[in-house]
Amino acid sequence: MKPALEKLINRKPQMQNHAEFTVSAVLLPLVETPAGTHILFETRSAHINRQPGEICFPGGMVEVHEAKDPLLTATRETTEELGINAGQVEVIGPLDYLLAPAGVIVYPFVGKILEPQKIVPNQDEVEEIFTVPVDFFLQNPPLVSSIEVATRFNQDFPFDKVPAAYKENWRKGWAFKVYFFAYGSRIIWGITAKIIVNFISLCWPENEHYQF
Repeated sequence: MKPALEKLINRKPQMQNHAEFTVSAVLLPLVETPAGTHILFETRSAHINRQPGEICFPGGMVEVHEAKDPLLTATRETTEELGINAGQVEVIGPLDYLLAPAGVIVYPFVGKILEPQKIVPNQDEVEEIFTVPVDFFLQNPPLVSSIEVATRFNQDFPFDKVPAAYKENWRKGWAFKVYFFAYGSRIIWGITAKIIVNFISLCWPENEHYQF
């Protein structure tokens, strides 16, 4: 028994069911403009299968060889989607990773695009790019709502093996916050908005608009 238990000494905990989730990484890209620091966004192409036409950050699914360092994914996808080289991306650091209800773990990073004038968006994936001043987010907190993820059982769920109360009352799901930013006619919401909230909260913890 002792040799088996010794395997736990100094072990770094990991997520038990990590393999059940899709893992992705994104970059929150900052660009310097004459009007100050802006955040760059993409509008996804209307021709792609997943979330066409939605506003997002550059990023994508973590490939097998990148599993130990999702930053590789974030920078690779950024260069592919914006048509720039890796030398034009100055990585600043990580934000907090998040677990999305759709079964996705997202690792966000912050970085600067050093020569934004050289961006040539990949038209197969990106409909357009645009920027929003960081000051806009500092001064305009998001609309906050929530969604509840309901519990649904498979037909073969063994109710006889759990307390009877669960059959009648095990209905309430996981409620999570959803953020919305309205910038002109554009709506920035969902995971992208949640990453912005984390960015502002970490870098400007004293901001009274983000005390939630």
